[in-house]
Amino acid sequence: MAVTAQMVKELREKTGAGMMDCKKALTETNGDMEKAIDFLREKGIAKAAKKADRIAAEGLTSVIVDGNKAVILEVNSETDFVAKNENFISLIDVIGKHLLSVNVATVEEALETKIEGEGVTVNEYLNNAIAKIGEKISLRRFQVVEKDDNAAFGSYLHMGGRIGVLSVVEGTTDEAVAKDVAMHVAAVNPRYISRDAVGEEEVAHEREVLTQQALNEGKPEQIVAKMVEGRLGKFFEEICLNDQSFIKDPDQKVGKFVAAKGGTVKAFVRYEVGEGMEKREDNFAEEVMSQVKK
Repeated sequence: MAVTAQMVKELREKTGAGMMDCKKALTETNGDMEKAIDFLREKGIAKAAKKADRIAAEGLTSVIVDGNKAVILEVNSETDFVAKNENFISLIDVIGKHLLSVNVATVEEALETKIEGEGVTVNEYLNNAIAKIGEKISLRRFQVVEKDDNAAFGSYLHMGGRIGVLSVVEGTTDEAVAKDVAMHVAAVNPRYISRDAVGEEEVAHEREVLTQQALNEGKPEQIVAKMVEGRLGKFFEEICLNDQSFIKDPDQKVGKFVAAKGGTVKAFVRYEVGEGMEKREDNFAEEVMSQVKK
């Protein structure tokens, strides 16, 4: 029996499952709507879909390095309790290693790729985990980074993965240096590597604000420009990695520390779980009781 768009639409409305999953279910069941619903339920896809509107702002970040290639990723869950589960940690490891083996740039592309050894796509793998764990789980973001032989990766996970950082230092293969940079980035959260990376528009805006600030303080116009440049230096120290005081040696700037080891920071990626996402504010006791009653 031919599967029509209207049939797919109807199944989506009944189950909340994705379009491709609905089409596959109808194809496998020869267009039988009830059997297609059972098919999706058996695969855990219909159950997963019911949780699609839940907020998953907990979870973990992870960094996996394989030779000259590394990936940093964030996988979310609804509760911190699930994020600490061994199965959840194993799931992140499987997905991370898979992301290193495929050439994709977006989460949407990644979800459609098949995991070697698992026989399912990343999307199906997550849906199976949702059906088993009972919470919404989602791959939120990832970034694959490459380096050459004369460079080092640094990785650091804070609080078991609440914050994850991947850094690349060129000119040295000393991973300890790169890890120190990653640790600093986790703690201080710079926005740029160097002053050169800050856009002209942002600098001009800051200069304008600082100038008005100095004038409002009643400072003479002839010294305002000099004062502003000094304060602009403090601004760069707040947002630029190389200008920041190194957390392990506050008397030394990060840029100078790395240069002393023969390197320069080429890149860093910092993920903090749930940043920018709305978080659930459930009462913890009610959350526990809701699990007990299931």
